[in-house]
Amino acid sequence: MRLLVSYCERILPLPPFEMWLEDRGRFPAQHWDALEGSAEVPSPASPATFDVRTFARDSVEWRACLRGFRDRDVWRGFIAFEDAESGDAVYRTALIFRESEASELRDRFRSFESGTLEAFLRSALP
Repeated sequence: MRLLVSYCERILPLPPFEMWLEDRGRFPAQHWDALEGSAEVPSPASPATFDVRTFARDSVEWRACLRGFRDRDVWRGFIAFEDAESGDAVYRTALIFRESEASELRDRFRSFESGTLEAFLRSALP
């Protein structure tokens, strides 16, 4: 893997990851605009992870992953839950997000409190 990363770093004109993170932090709208116009826009078969949050339920740490894709002229999304310690099982909600822009999916997801995420997790568990 290290050899592959080294090779990619040599042939791809990408900034160092830390520089990219800083730029994304300073100019988030431009990064979302680039996603909108990309030829590799996330699809239902291959959704993108837009954001990840952690929370605890019954002393178990969970990761809530916002996954989304473009469906014609709107963005749709769902939450996938992973046990943060083992990462084995993944439980997901139905499509609960429908927004006109990808950044609105993330903003809506970030507006959820921990209790809301826990309620969605309960609805996704078997």
